[in-house]
Amino acid sequence: MQLQSLSFLATIAVLVLVHDVAARDLRNVTEPKIPPVCTTLKMSGKDDTKTIQKALDSCANGKAVALSSGIFYSGPLTIPSGASLLVKEGATLKASTDPKLYDLGGNKCGTIDELGLGCKPFITMHGAKGSGIYGKGTIDGRGDTRMVGSNITWWHLARNALGVHKLQNNPRLIQINNSMDITIYQITLTKSPFYHLVAHETNGFTVWGITIISPSYALNSDGIDPVGTQNVTIAHCNITTGDDDIAIKALTAPTKHVSVLNNHFHGGVGMSIGSETNHGVSDVLISGLTINTTYNGLYIKTNTLRGGLVTNITYENICVHNAGSPIQLDEDYYHYHGNNTPAIRNITIRNFKALGNGTFTFHGLNASDPIQVTLENVHITEGSKFSIRNAKISGTWNKDARGRCAFAGNPVV
Repeated sequence: MQLQSLSFLATIAVLVLVHDVAARDLRNVTEPKIPPVCTTLKMSGKDDTKTIQKALDSCANGKAVALSSGIFYSGPLTIPSGASLLVKEGATLKASTDPKLYDLGGNKCGTIDELGLGCKPFITMHGAKGSGIYGKGTIDGRGDTRMVGSNITWWHLARNALGVHKLQNNPRLIQINNSMDITIYQITLTKSPFYHLVAHETNGFTVWGITIISPSYALNSDGIDPVGTQNVTIAHCNITTGDDDIAIKALTAPTKHVSVLNNHFHGGVGMSIGSETNHGVSDVLISGLTINTTYNGLYIKTNTLRGGLVTNITYENICVHNAGSPIQLDEDYYHYHGNNTPAIRNITIRNFKALGNGTFTFHGLNASDPIQVTLENVHITEGSKFSIRNAKISGTWNKDARGRCAFAGNPVV
């Protein structure tokens, strides 16, 4: 066993101890239970939008509209406060591919422009309390299907936007805004035209046992994005996507008290914080995570355009296999510049194992306010590379990583 000190790569600092009890969801979260059913719908083989929406609007508080087995086709839906949607095993809810149904004005949905804000989501919760989506069925965003009136898919539109340095106007699959106590349980989400699941300025957000599946070439297909959201638990999920598997952001409000527990990623960009950290990300516990074949493993990305304070982040019991950068902390992400100075402090990484010869990157902006990281029981592979500047790192690592990454919840360290 070879023990290698970090002192020759970065100045060793004495860091403030992170208290895991604070770095987590403050709620006592247990596995959700499926609510009782107010009505059960059968597929029609046609457009079921009006039928599903009417049932949701009529459903009593605390109950769910159930979709029985078969394929349901729908345009945009809104889940009211207190109501839930239950997609039963064997049922698939497929999103319309008609941009006109999602358009927010000006016929921008399904086009390319400078903002990319022209579409409403497929499923929306706004100002809801106690609502959710449940069941072992599937919600299919059909990002791989040609848009109505076009010869290209939503994903092709995203690729075309990238080619001209602009943004696609594509709908998100599920968007939750300004809500409380929202639950997403067991469901499979697939082929979203844009982000799969976003919670914005919501207090109390539980995602448990869901599956997200999209291919690596699906641009901007983030799995789960809590944005300006507090008291979050994301547990026992399996995520395969073309962008951030989970991305914790703080664009319009602080995000804090987040638990990410016993999840598994295969493909995608990895476990991300940022790039939008403007209002601060803090008090986050990421534990029991296995990551396989991703661009990054643990990834904090920010810059002076979207920067803010990222602090009191604990990663523990993590196993990363075949990631280009098993750990990457970067305060100059894509070199975007503005007036929001980022800071990454009080980051603890313990019981961490990386298999494969990736590059470990710690890039702070300046020496006067360096990235601050503590490493405890870190194991990496012989031949791994390091790129470190403006970082104060305490701890050591062992170049003895071998074996395999077990499934989520039982990482081999």
